[in-house]
Amino acid sequence: MTQQTPASSVQHLGFAWFAMVMGLCGLSLAWARAVPHSGSVALLVSQGLGVLAAGVLVLLLLGQLWRLLRYPAALLADARHPIRHVFVAALPSSLVLLPTVWVVHQGYSLWADVMWMLGATGLLLATLGVVGRWLQPGLTGQDFWPAITPALFIPVVGNVLPALAGVSLGHPVWAAAQYGLAAVLWPVTLALVWVRIGMWGLWPQRLLPTTFIMIAPPSVLALSGHALGAPAMAVHMLAGVALFFTLLSFTVLKRCLQQPFGMPFWGMSFPLAASAALGLHLTPEPGQAQWLAGVWLWVVTGVIGTLLLGTLRGLMRGQLLQPEGPATLTKAGVGPFQPAGG
Repeated sequence: MTQQTPASSVQHLGFAWFAMVMGLCGLSLAWARAVPHSGSVALLVSQGLGVLAAGVLVLLLLGQLWRLLRYPAALLADARHPIRHVFVAALPSSLVLLPTVWVVHQGYSLWADVMWMLGATGLLLATLGVVGRWLQPGLTGQDFWPAITPALFIPVVGNVLPALAGVSLGHPVWAAAQYGLAAVLWPVTLALVWVRIGMWGLWPQRLLPTTFIMIAPPSVLALSGHALGAPAMAVHMLAGVALFFTLLSFTVLKRCLQQPFGMPFWGMSFPLAASAALGLHLTPEPGQAQWLAGVWLWVVTGVIGTLLLGTLRGLMRGQLLQPEGPATLTKAGVGPFQPAGG
């Protein structure tokens, strides 16, 4: 077998890679909430993660541009794929989260405002595209249910992300409108995920790490809700839901670790970072609860650091950016939707 050249490997740079930016931005925002407790160290860590996220975003955008110019069919195939199309929303999500990090540290800026608006608009369009697929003519259960996985929360509930910085950027109404869309679609999507499990079983083994995405909606709904003026009781209720899904997600961790590293593992990063940020938000006063929140932040940092090392190792060994095997949508949910590095 001939060795792939770096140029040809770019055609396999799927939109799921933008989950790296989401995870790094989420961790940066979590460390920013630790500044009142840990001081300048937390501030430096948060800023460093933000810079790293920006660098990764630039590299991925350049890679996607090259992919668009050289391999447009591959990019279009991602947008049309029954599973991978939901990861397209990771791009506008990244465009929302990076200016959010900037606003936390530097306040308002024009470039952050423009990028935020592009990302927020992109999320709306991505959600419209995903939900619109449900209404396409000729759609059958054989086509619909295998495509329902926790990754669906990225475009459907990603609309809650703009509210994290929307008020600071001067767009509270826009942010509230997208927050409302996410709040309505979250229980709908959650119900679909449970029905899919009952009818088709769990999603494929390679997508098991995306189970952790279920932590993100209640976590970010709580944080964004606070930014929009939601009552403290509602925030605590959502925090309880987030804690439940955190514990539930860890029941599949052993099975996740029994497979080779691949980009689906990055689906764990942003949800865990969001849960860490929520924990710090709920423990403003010194005490045992604040100590637990700080420990959880370090645990999440270790997880994302491990994901970074795994990605670098996979790239150096040529295990990532590989072509996908044939997709089989089986009722048991065990078809190879994604290879080890896809």
